[in-house]
Amino acid sequence: MKNIYLISVLTILMAGFFSSLVYAGNEQRAASNGTSELQINPWSRSSGWGDANVACVTGVEAMYQNIAGLAMTRRTELVFTNTQWLVGTGVVINNGGFATKVGETGVLGLSVMNINWGDIEITTDALPEGGVGSYSPTYTTIGLSYAREFSNSIFGGVTVKMLNESIFNLNASGFAIDAGIQYVTGLGKDKAGNRNRDNLKFGITMKNVGSTMKYTGDGMSFMGFSPDGTNMTVENRSQEFELPSLIKIGFSYSIRLASKVDEFNETVSSDHNLVIAGNFTANSYDKDQLHFGLEYGFKELFFLRGGYIYQSGLLDPNPDKRTTVFTGPTAGITLQVPVNKENKSVLAIDYSYRFTNPFQGVHTFGARITL
Repeated sequence: MKNIYLISVLTILMAGFFSSLVYAGNEQRAASNGTSELQINPWSRSSGWGDANVACVTGVEAMYQNIAGLAMTRRTELVFTNTQWLVGTGVVINNGGFATKVGETGVLGLSVMNINWGDIEITTDALPEGGVGSYSPTYTTIGLSYAREFSNSIFGGVTVKMLNESIFNLNASGFAIDAGIQYVTGLGKDKAGNRNRDNLKFGITMKNVGSTMKYTGDGMSFMGFSPDGTNMTVENRSQEFELPSLIKIGFSYSIRLASKVDEFNETVSSDHNLVIAGNFTANSYDKDQLHFGLEYGFKELFFLRGGYIYQSGLLDPNPDKRTTVFTGPTAGITLQVPVNKENKSVLAIDYSYRFTNPFQGVHTFGARITL
């Protein structure tokens, strides 16, 4: 039964991947979708190395990057992040996630992202300079996730997201589904010459597949007159818009730089680890992207990350050919300490920076605890 379910999920993902390639990167469709906040990575670790870890992301952050990685949560994990988005705009993103083990092979997760746009002055035809108050738009995404370990090599999961965008007189709601798979190949050997099963990994995820959305509310109406001069309320019709669906497929390779072996010639630990990762993103309503990243880890205490995200026109000397504020490079760091060695509880502080032009970059700060 497990194999039938797994084959079904893989078939759906691959079918979605190849069908999306027909439309992926279609510049004529760029900006014709809505809910662009679904393309924002609010997590500090994965954003630090250029969103390149589709194949190896684990824990709570997998609920954005590739839900399959949530299945590798071994206990309970709680994460909170704060993002100063495009510094200078005043936009702040608060994000939190919780994951816990359910049964022997399942993991249940919950994530909430809220975007605070700050106070915006209310203007009207009669008062174009404002002076009648302000409003604050609210974008909220709530995700409920479930992931499972199907075998020692195959992990999969699904996320259902509830979406809401609102201002004081307009509102739009919808839902989206993410699904993903991670596969551990079992290729590679350790320092002792033994097979090391988790060196090479592959991952694929399909994101933001769901309902169309449209705005409704008092903001779509105004006072008018009928042909006979009678006062009446006229309501405009709002155009429906699609979600920014996409497919990511990638790989990662782990290198243990200083493995230690015991008297039985078995690898027992490694103080220095390097992970190389990359993936391709096929966007339905934007240019395709290539992601590359490196992560260096020392004794599970210190991690240093770097990444690069490329898309068509990014390096063109003509600034009109660059259609994103992001210039490509990303960087990140993690410091974590064991809180309780008996149950391996960990407290960690994460940080990432994404380079932009214009604005003053994107700062993401995170706090994480594993119980």
